[in-house]
Parts: sequence; structure tokens; C-alpha cells
Amino acid sequence: MKSKILTAGLIAAMMVPAVAQAQTRELARDRQDIRQEQRDLNQAKRYGDRHDVRDAHRDVRDAKREYREDKRDWRRDNRYQNWRAPFSYHRFAVGNSLRSTYYAPTYRLNYDARWGAPKAGRNLAYVRHYNDLLLVNVRTGKVVRVYYNHFRWR
Repeated sequence: MKSKILTAGLIAAMMVPAVAQAQTRELARDRQDIRQEQRDLNQAKRYGDRHDVRDAHRDVRDAKREYREDKRDWRRDNRYQNWRAPFSYHRFAVGNSLRSTYYAPTYRLNYDARWGAPKAGRNLAYVRHYNDLLLVNVRTGKVVRVYYNHFRWR
């Protein structure tokens, strides 16, 4: 009985990254659709009549709406994954020390240029703490930089 539960748990844990990756691919496809619809609109403006332009505008608008909906769904599904620390919210400041469990690899974020934060240097890692983004020195546990309310959900 225990082995069945353990096996089911392992299978579920392995599927979570696949689902997140599929959603990311879906967002990439949506962005590609928007670009294609925009190209079609430009083509219609050059060579089509007003009905073609109107239809192309509608297609671009629909593609953008689809992208917004998929992005909202992706954010809702990924909102609580691996960023709620094992303690309640605390407003960290530069120079605060963290225990190593608070910046463990499960809480570290891979760099993404869309964050508007510079790349983490050597021995530094970004850690999400609720809606704050902390830059932590992983050797000493000291907070180097804090971006308050960096992850606001709209």
C-alpha cells in the first residue's frame, strides 16, 4: 500500500515541470500567432480592401486577447510554486542575514531579463520571498539587494 502511494507521489512530482513547460510553450506559440496576425494586417493594409483590413484587425485583437488569457492562467497556476518561504512574510533589508534553508535551491530563481534586475554575479542568487525579490550572497547568507513588491499580480 505504501509503495503505491509513494509511486503515485513520484509520478505527480515528475508531471508538474512538464505541465509548466507546456504552458510556457503555449505562451510562445501565442506570441508567434500575434506576430503572424500583425504581418497579415500589414499585408492587408498594403494590398487588401477595407474589409480585409477590418478582418485582420479583429484577428490581431483576438490573438492578443488569447495571449493575455493564457498568460493570466499561467500566472495563476504558477503563483504559489516554490516561493513562499517556510516562514511568514518579513520585510528584509540590505545586510540582513538569512539561514541557508531560506535561500535553498528550491527558492532560487533563474535569471530572466524581463524582471528588470541585473544578472546575479558570482556567489549571488535571486530568491523570491512573497512579492519581493532578494539578491542573496549564497556563501554568507547576507541580503545584497532587495526589490520590494517586484512580483505584483495584476
